[in-house]
Amino acid sequence: MITYSMSDIAILKYLGAQIKQMRLNRNITQAQLGIMAGLSRKAVSDIEKNGKCSMKSLVQILRALEKLEMLNIFETEVEISPIQVAKLRGKYRNRASK
Repeated sequence: MITYSMSDIAILKYLGAQIKQMRLNRNITQAQLGIMAGLSRKAVSDIEKNGKCSMKSLVQILRALEKLEMLNIFETEVEISPIQVAKLRGKYRNRASK
């Protein structure tokens, strides 16, 4: 589990280990995952060891592992402050014109 007390490097290594476990759960090799994701075997190995990769590589790996839904955690709702609501309210018509 990731906690705020962990260093950035520790979090990256943890994520790499989780990717490795997902790969092993599907019983595929690093080379196979690399082919599926459009990456080299070494790139997959590096990601699993230290978690360092580009966002694009992360998406490619999650797509290959059929785990893209994990990215839904980043979905947020737009929050509107009461002040913004009040400002917007004035822009809507309340009455018909003559």
